[in-house]
Amino acid sequence: MAATHILSQSPFLPKTLTLNRNPSTPIRPKPSISLPKTLINPNKFTLRAVLSHSNPTAVITPSDSPTKTSNFKHCFTKSQDGYLYCESIRVQDIMDSVEKRPFYLYSKKQITRNLEAYRDALEGLESIIGYAVKANNNLKILEHLRGLGCGAVLVSGNELRLALTAGFDPARCIFNGNGKLLEDLVLAAQSGVFVNIDSEFDLDNIISAARIAGNKVNVLLRINPDVDPQVHPYVATGNKNSKFGIRNEKLQWFLDAVKAHPAELKLVGAHCHLGSTITKVDIFRDAAALMVNYIDQIRDQGFEIDYLNIGGGLGIDYYHSGAVLPTPRDLIDTVRVLVQSRNLKLIIEPGRSLIANTCCLVNRVTGVKTNGTKNFIVIDGSMSELIRPSLYDAYQHIELVSPAQPGAEVSTFDVVGPVCESADFLGKGRELPTPDRGMGLVVHDAGAYCMSMASTYNLKMRPPEYWIEEDGSVAKIRHGETFEDHLRYFKDL
Repeated sequence: MAATHILSQSPFLPKTLTLNRNPSTPIRPKPSISLPKTLINPNKFTLRAVLSHSNPTAVITPSDSPTKTSNFKHCFTKSQDGYLYCESIRVQDIMDSVEKRPFYLYSKKQITRNLEAYRDALEGLESIIGYAVKANNNLKILEHLRGLGCGAVLVSGNELRLALTAGFDPARCIFNGNGKLLEDLVLAAQSGVFVNIDSEFDLDNIISAARIAGNKVNVLLRINPDVDPQVHPYVATGNKNSKFGIRNEKLQWFLDAVKAHPAELKLVGAHCHLGSTITKVDIFRDAAALMVNYIDQIRDQGFEIDYLNIGGGLGIDYYHSGAVLPTPRDLIDTVRVLVQSRNLKLIIEPGRSLIANTCCLVNRVTGVKTNGTKNFIVIDGSMSELIRPSLYDAYQHIELVSPAQPGAEVSTFDVVGPVCESADFLGKGRELPTPDRGMGLVVHDAGAYCMSMASTYNLKMRPPEYWIEEDGSVAKIRHGETFEDHLRYFKDL
């Protein structure tokens, strides 16, 4: 029976450069790249720019069991010489070869490895890996993931435009969000992407967009399963107090509304999203069990439901503790039987687990100071470039890029930036050798929700981004912003 309590009445709805390699790392052949003989040197690489191409197992233990650890594997490694390397390239040498300002440094190969982990885990299932563009919207990274077969998950009209620019197949894109604008939904309807229904007014707007575009829209119902993901409340999205999704008791009302608009809507799936930084895969299993029961109810009313979208949110080892966290295979295997039992196609929306551990924010030490009982390492990076610690009190591993001076005292420091806020910190209570001025310091696991959340607060301009290519060369994949860029917004006013 349709619910009688609706939030709003709608007219459409029914009432209701040249750098050193790590000598201990073997040199891999350079694929399909011809270099002049003067550049062919197994211990060298070159810095260059990248052109845009727009065309197209470990098992997690129960929570009451002791934490397991394993040897930590990462594209960033500290060698016996005391230097930090990324894919066999010394980070210090990269610092010496690029402009002197904070920058993001990625491993392109690590992005590929992370995607392949999901692709291998999904073997045997019809599926879409939809990369959560909000995690990192660098165009070069999007083009690379698209080339690996990824779809895209979008939460704004501009993310949709960017995905189309990057060449993503609209049939493998999902438009999410609790406040989608009509003009953006019109673009979604014209493009042919999946659209999630999040509320009564959202459904109203989707119907309007379908009529304006003259296209039927493939929609999924985002159902709030009220499952506690046991994460920071700011990144919990699937509990009853979340702003996202529809309440399960209103499911029938939405089904009646969709039935009333066969020319505009085709219901093809159900969607849920629990949150982010999730480290227990049984939470996904519990949500999937609820969702397939909802799908059974929906199918009983004659809808042809093909897709279950379980969202994303798999966490990573930010502490670099060696803890055994769930892998993509662990996640997929917890829901595999449920998906197969209903002959469903699975949509997964990874962001953090695809991109976070591929990158670090590289900074320089401005100086060291002590106030009372607190020791501070002041760097040129800040909350403007990387806000997660300030916003969520999030932990990200920090270390020096090069060995400290012999005899440097090891102390406990807060690592802070120059921004005029006491909240401007990258890490608190970190035990580090006392660094010299100008030394490099990195904040690890900065690929997700760092550059995409960067600002120009205190007029600190957003930094450049680089990655290490498969052949060992370093390429700029985003220009740093400049003061002149800021002034441009006021030109001719």
